[in-house]
Amino acid sequence: MGSVAAMEKGSKDRYFQEDNKKFVPEGIEGRTPYKGPVVDTVYQLVGGIRSGMGYCGTQDLRTLREEAQFIRMTGAGLRESHPHDVQITKESPNYTIS
Repeated sequence: MGSVAAMEKGSKDRYFQEDNKKFVPEGIEGRTPYKGPVVDTVYQLVGGIRSGMGYCGTQDLRTLREEAQFIRMTGAGLRESHPHDVQITKESPNYTIS
């Protein structure tokens, strides 16, 4: 759903809470400090997609969409898949765990 503010602005109708005065939010509202141009983030996303295409053996997005198999990963699995039991001396921009 989202934060109380998001529900008040319009998403409440999608969850059949139009008449409710008390919402049951599933999120928060907050801010994050400016982290630089979006181009850096897009670069990381594109690199991740290209890497995934390589793992799947696909050369274009259409084939990736058709052949990719998605799996669910638990929080524990995600932590295990990242570097662990080692002192990281320099954090990679796409490996931040927070």
